[in-house]
Amino acid sequence: MRILIRLAALIALSALAGCGLVAAPCRVTSAGLKIVPVVGPVAAATPDACANAIDPTPTRS
Repeated sequence: MRILIRLAALIALSALAGCGLVAAPCRVTSAGLKIVPVVGPVAAATPDACANAIDPTPTRS
């Protein structure tokens, strides 16, 4: 069981390695802003640009 937990943790950490880990705060902020009705998507444009500049992975808007 411990091996399975360690393997899952290793896989999760490897998925967040590199630029994705650095861009995570921008992506989390953007996701939080998108929840706000009407102005959320507009306000999230700047954190989206920040995240895409650091790690240009395709995301859903």
